[in-house]
Amino acid sequence: MASPTLTTGTPGARKGGARRVRRQLPTSPWLFAAPGLLITGAFILYPFVSTLVNSFTDRRTLVAGEFVGLANFRELLHDDMFWIGLRNSTLYVLGVVPALVLLPLLLALLVQKNIPGITFFRSAFYTPVVASIVVVGLIWVWLLDERGLVNSLLTTLGASPVGFLSDQWLILLSAMGVTVWKGLGYYMIIYLAALANVPRELHEAAAVDGAGAVRRFLTVTVPAVRSTMVLVAALSSVAAFKVFSEVYLMAGPSGGPAGEDTTLVMLVQRTGTGLTGRVGYASAISVVVFVVTVVLMLLVLRADRKEES
Repeated sequence: MASPTLTTGTPGARKGGARRVRRQLPTSPWLFAAPGLLITGAFILYPFVSTLVNSFTDRRTLVAGEFVGLANFRELLHDDMFWIGLRNSTLYVLGVVPALVLLPLLLALLVQKNIPGITFFRSAFYTPVVASIVVVGLIWVWLLDERGLVNSLLTTLGASPVGFLSDQWLILLSAMGVTVWKGLGYYMIIYLAALANVPRELHEAAAVDGAGAVRRFLTVTVPAVRSTMVLVAALSSVAAFKVFSEVYLMAGPSGGPAGEDTTLVMLVQRTGTGLTGRVGYASAISVVVFVVTVVLMLLVLRADRKEES
C-alpha cells in the first residue's frame, strides 16, 4: 500500500501566498482599532466639530439657524450672566485645586502605613469616589439644609442656623467642600502609587541627618512626587472649571439667589436646552470653556517645566 505524502505546493505558489499575506497585514491594525475609532468619532470628535460649527450660527432647538460669524462671541462680552459664570468657575478652581493637590497627599501618607485596620480606612476614604454625584449631592443638601442635621446641631448648641443653601457665597463654598470630599479618595490612590516608588533610603538618610517629619515631607516626599502633583493639579483644575452637578444640586436650577452662583457649564445647560434653547449661543459658551480648560492645562505644564529648569 502506498504511503501518504504531504503536498507542500510549488515554490511559486508559496511566494504568491506570502505576498498576499504581506498585502493584508497593514490593514489588520486598523481592523482592531476600528471599534474604538468609531466610538471616538461618534461621541467625541463629531460633537466637538458640531459645537464649533454651531457657535458661529444662530441655531435654536427646532431651527437650523444661519451663519452669524462672531456675533455670539461678541454677545458674550455684554452678557452679565456669562461674566458671573466665568467668575464662579474661576473661584471654584482657586478654591478646589489647592485642596485637592495637598490634602490627598497627606491622606495617602497616613494610609500608606501597614497597620492593623488600615485597609478599612482606605476603603472608607475611597467610597465617595464610586458613589453617584447625585446621591452625594442630595446627602449634603439634607445635611446643610436649614432644617438639616448640621443646623439642628447648631440650634441644639444655642447657635443660630447658618444659611448654607441660601447665601450666595456659602452655597459656592459648600459645593467646593462636596467636590473636595468626593475627590479625596480618587487622588489619594494616585498619590499612593507615586509614594510606593519613593526609595525608603532617602527618608532614612534624611532622618539620620536630623530631619524631622515636616522637613522630610518638604525635602524628600514633595520632590519625589512633584510630577504626580502636577498631574493632579491639571486634572482637578479642568474638572473644577467644568463643575456642574455639585452647584446645580446645592443652588438649584436657577443658580442660587438671582442666579449669582451660576457656573459656565450651568449657563450652557440653561441656555441651550428646552424648546426655545439657543443652541448656537450655548455652543459659543462651550467653546470658551474648552479654550479656558486648555489654557489651564498649558499653564500648569509650563509652571512645572519652569520649576524643573
